[in-house]
Amino acid sequence: MAITREAKEQAVATLSDEFSRLKLAVLTDYRGLTVTEIQELRNSLREQGITYRVSKNTLVKIAANNADNLKDADLSMFKGPMALAIGFDDEVAPARAIFQFAKEHKALEIVGGITEDGATLTAAEVKALAQLPTKDQLRGQLVGTIAAPLTGFVGVLQGNVRSIVTVLAAIGEAKED
Repeated sequence: MAITREAKEQAVATLSDEFSRLKLAVLTDYRGLTVTEIQELRNSLREQGITYRVSKNTLVKIAANNADNLKDADLSMFKGPMALAIGFDDEVAPARAIFQFAKEHKALEIVGGITEDGATLTAAEVKALAQLPTKDQLRGQLVGTIAAPLTGFVGVLQGNVRSIVTVLAAIGEAKED
């Protein structure tokens, strides 16, 4: 069934708005997934605040040209049936969510990505981005790295105090005898 002009204009307006607010968009080839699997993917992405949208490539290109941040983006990767996972809050969340789903469902293929400043990412770059530690994990590693020398210093000081206490205890026992 053909899409009316009004529906196309509405789709372009929606995509343009989403493109202007995106942090990362991951392009996927969804062929081979069942309707149930796509619905499962949409639900899991929605829970994380990520939009998963299937749209015609021509409409996506028009919408990208309408968004100020993507005017210079290389849109040559939009070939064939394509779906976009668009994240608005976290720069890594869409890549991580799609990567995890693609590990379980081999039919889902990551094609590439587009960042908020219009830079395009290859499939390998999106996968590498997905495997980065989370912000909380990085903060924990930083705190651990900062605390490690202090912990070692405290251990050394405790060792010296422990040695003094041991020596004093030995002297006390010697005087008692």
